[in-house]
Amino acid sequence: MVHHRAMTDAFPSIAYANVGKSFERSRIKAIDDVSLKVMSGEFLAVVGGSGSGKSTLLRLANRLIEPDSGTVRVHGEDIRHRDPIELRRSIGYVFQSGGLFPHMTVADNIGITPRLLGTPAAEISARVDELLDLVQLERSHRDRFPHELSGGQRQRVGVARALAAKPKIVLMDEPFGALDPLTRDALGEDYRALHRSLGLTTVMITHDMAEALLLADKIAVMRAGHLVAQGTAKDLANSGDAYVGELLNTPRRQAERLQDLLPKDGA
Repeated sequence: MVHHRAMTDAFPSIAYANVGKSFERSRIKAIDDVSLKVMSGEFLAVVGGSGSGKSTLLRLANRLIEPDSGTVRVHGEDIRHRDPIELRRSIGYVFQSGGLFPHMTVADNIGITPRLLGTPAAEISARVDELLDLVQLERSHRDRFPHELSGGQRQRVGVARALAAKPKIVLMDEPFGALDPLTRDALGEDYRALHRSLGLTTVMITHDMAEALLLADKIAVMRAGHLVAQGTAKDLANSGDAYVGELLNTPRRQAERLQDLLPKDGA
């Protein structure tokens, strides 16, 4: 068993090799010859403007869409050989606005994947309590419906649901984008701590370079279907690509402007 674990760690958790994808409505390739590895335990942020191919890249990893060319591997295995339903149930997915089922309680939303996997009801109930604690929501929320929650609470439930079946990989599509700045900041920090403590591999889409820099270990920059840069913040700063430079300059300029506007402590 230990040997098998060591073997799986030798593979990237997700590997895209020369992946291409076009959609009929557009002649432009959504993804054009992208190769990218996400290592086990890594937090990768995928950054880029609208139409850059970020969401397509994410959806290829759990077979919500299929590539036209190239291969996608999860834990070393070509996902074309995996049953798509089984694959999706083994990977956590956090939607942009929570994506909760409106007519189901918080507990039922969180427990849906374990229930589909045939987990006994008592075990699911205990797991729901454990997850509410994990995402820092009161257990009294378990019988509420999504419309009775704030945006931040809904997104915490979305994270709990993604973690319910104990996945090793979590995909996140602009998970904090619709939240107010304080909630967004708190939730980002809390998720980062969960990522670390649970030993997850996380791929998060964001258009916010500051969020990417603050939360992720590595960043992949997409533009018009191409992967234009990837690596740590330092790697990106040395990339020499003009678009990457512009993306990095935005949080820098904001920080400088804030520095000028905010009085120094005690001033």
